[in-house]
Amino acid sequence: MQLCWLRTDLRLHDNHALWHASQQGPVVAVYVVTPNDWRAHDDAPIKIDFWRRNLIALQAQLTERNIPLRVLHADSWADCPSQLLKLAQELEVGSLHFNDEYGLHEQSRDDATAAVFADAGLSCQRYTDQLLFAPGSLTTQSGTMYKVYSQFRKQAYKALHRQLPDCLPAPERQTALPLDSDPPAAGFDAFECPSEDQQALWPAGEQAALERLEHFCAELLEEYAEDRDRPDLDVTSRLSAYLAAGVLSPRQCLHAALRVNRGEFDGGNRGAVSWINELLWREFYKHILVCYPRVSRHRAFRPETEVVQWRTDADGLAAWQQGRTGIPLVDAAMRQLLETGWMHNRLRMVSAMFLTKNLLIDWREGERWFMQHLIDGDLAANNGGWQWSASTGTDAAPYFRVFNPVSQSQKCDPDGSFIRQWLPELAELAARDIHLPPQEDLLSRDHTYPAPIVDLRSSRQRAIDAFRQAGETA
Repeated sequence: MQLCWLRTDLRLHDNHALWHASQQGPVVAVYVVTPNDWRAHDDAPIKIDFWRRNLIALQAQLTERNIPLRVLHADSWADCPSQLLKLAQELEVGSLHFNDEYGLHEQSRDDATAAVFADAGLSCQRYTDQLLFAPGSLTTQSGTMYKVYSQFRKQAYKALHRQLPDCLPAPERQTALPLDSDPPAAGFDAFECPSEDQQALWPAGEQAALERLEHFCAELLEEYAEDRDRPDLDVTSRLSAYLAAGVLSPRQCLHAALRVNRGEFDGGNRGAVSWINELLWREFYKHILVCYPRVSRHRAFRPETEVVQWRTDADGLAAWQQGRTGIPLVDAAMRQLLETGWMHNRLRMVSAMFLTKNLLIDWREGERWFMQHLIDGDLAANNGGWQWSASTGTDAAPYFRVFNPVSQSQKCDPDGSFIRQWLPELAELAARDIHLPPQEDLLSRDHTYPAPIVDLRSSRQRAIDAFRQAGETA
């Protein structure tokens, strides 16, 4: 009998640990609930609920194949090794199988589990699953991890040309075992259950994910390169939550894009190439997380930027968090996040740069707020995106490059329809005014929308001066 430990790999198909376990004997699946650690890692309630709903959907699929699912409860990740070992000994399993996860705490937990099983004389088999390539396997000529995405992508292309990773099938239906499954929890303490409307935005289950992937590739992928920066258009894949929870694998996404693009991943349809590049950005940030552990400690990737003098501005931070900055595109983006648990990627960059440059507030404040609200919250991608915007990370925007949120709004939401959707108080404004409403117009209408909390031009210069001074100090 084999024990398969499920984590952020809540799917039946192309699951390396589950498939390999099934090739070695009957399988029992196990999931460990650790709410204390989820809170410590700032996981959003909507994200935890999404995991829970996907676990329920996966259990139904496992039941069809006579694979029992046991659910354990642990106070912290430190208790996982002993609890898993106890279950393995009770079931008299031959091996524990799991897919590697990344980040200092995750890696420490997994290493400790492997060590405990080895001490007990039991096998522990680990797999690279949530990535196309094992971290550290794509390196420079000197053997170090790439710090620039374009160079990393070039090596990834070469590796994909040599061997394209296959997608594994689902495990076959096995002979029924004399074991009952544990029912997944209806909810978790300290994690508020999202509304039915929020849940409906993110249907759970592998089938829902595959249908969304198929729709994107068939209907939207061809124009993705041209349209992907338009939050007013529903043209992005909206698959990030399924990738973060492991309901989809990156290999499934890659192969779906290749089917549209006649097997090409670095040529052909621009939309397919652009989306595959997004998958590789996700890969890049995971490799950075492992190869440069300070990122897991919420330290700046570029140590010299640690001396930047960030401002303490509780009122400004609160206004940004609640979408009350007086900058319509930023406010609409933040309200989208609060309402749906998701934000368009372009708007993540715009809102992050506004916080870190125009308000000069520490990027870690924004990183944490996003993790606390994103259904697709992922340490590597979230940290990488924030450090890019803050000019503290790998391959980051130069400190003197500061997005102007008004010009970004004019480009990305030209007629203001996205702003009108999320800021109904501005719905009556003309397109020429909605990106930065004239204050005299708002005052004449006795309007509730706030004036901008910061002057964009002077605050931009303040950020440039702060970074320049930090560079001189370092």
